[in-house]
Amino acid sequence: MDIHLRPLTVAVAAVAATLCSACEKPPVAAPAPPEVYVAPVVQRDVPVYLDLVGQTQGFQDVDIRARVEGFLDSVNFREGSFVRKGDLLYQIDPKPLQATLAQANAELATSRARLAKADNDVARYTPLVARQAVSQRELDDARAEQDSTRAQVEASKAAAEKTTLDLSYTKIFSPINGLIGTTQVKPGSLVGRGESTLLTTVSLIDPVIFRVALTEADYLRIIKRDPTRATQDKQDKKVSGIQLTLADGTVHPQTGTVGPVERAVNSTTGTLGVQIYFPNPDSVLRPGQYGRARVLLDTKVGALLVPQRAVQELQNLYSVAVVGAEGKVAFRNVKVGPRVDTLWVIEDGLKPGEQVVAEGLQSVRDGMTVRTKPAPAPGAAASNGPAGEAR
Repeated sequence: MDIHLRPLTVAVAAVAATLCSACEKPPVAAPAPPEVYVAPVVQRDVPVYLDLVGQTQGFQDVDIRARVEGFLDSVNFREGSFVRKGDLLYQIDPKPLQATLAQANAELATSRARLAKADNDVARYTPLVARQAVSQRELDDARAEQDSTRAQVEASKAAAEKTTLDLSYTKIFSPINGLIGTTQVKPGSLVGRGESTLLTTVSLIDPVIFRVALTEADYLRIIKRDPTRATQDKQDKKVSGIQLTLADGTVHPQTGTVGPVERAVNSTTGTLGVQIYFPNPDSVLRPGQYGRARVLLDTKVGALLVPQRAVQELQNLYSVAVVGAEGKVAFRNVKVGPRVDTLWVIEDGLKPGEQVVAEGLQSVRDGMTVRTKPAPAPGAAASNGPAGEAR
């Protein structure tokens, strides 16, 4: 090679080496593990409740009806108020019945006068027949007349008593202490013609009855846990301490007691009717209100709980993402129990103290390594509250 070309060759080689080094890509850094929020599997005793939706009704709901025909004279109560037993509610015009009673009394007096004459005839003819002063036939006719007039007296007396009774029905009184509804008829209306016209309804609302429909499955669950509940023939065996949640979310201050249970399961709905008695001293509850009764079924001792958002459901299969000591994720199928506020009872598949992914489940896969961060405990504020509905 020419001595003059050697420096040029060296320079070109140096430039080529520089360009090749510039074309090489720097090594790609490994992505950081995703960050997820984890929650520990906690263990504590959990009460299990059964929630039952139902409707209230009065302890006694008495329909007030017109028992006689007549025009309504007056309505003597304030609608929607409380009335006492014996208070006058309605007055039906009594004048037609008063006239009928006067006529019935007159007919009774006439019948009694005829009976007195028939008695005198029999008393007079009896000794005369013995002396053959009158014939036996005349005596027999007198005795027949006596029997006939005696029957007329009884019929007239019954008619007068019935009219007296009907006249008493023109004044309609409250049969119980309770809350009265609105009147169905106004003064001047004709009532009681051909039927017992419904006037209003009075309800005894302390205590109040809360009617619920217990499903056949829930009934069997209760009976299998405590067979003695099948025959509650003693007051001390009645289930008590039942909470009633009203439509606005508030809890009725008085707890209830289970009352009568229907004899048979309704074949159409598959439910068993149950009555629950709730004291109602402040008259807060009215007939027809809806609510939810909560009955304590059982207490799970040492139950394992995780946040509900940590549980995934797919085709009735439940799973959670468990984070191991090195931050590795492992999905695990679990068996779930009842819900407790924002937590969920896990009956099988987890151990106390394990960590589960509470937030960020969408970004993790089985076997992935993650960075963990403690999640706020959702059940801390309500840890002493009642359990949710039983499964």
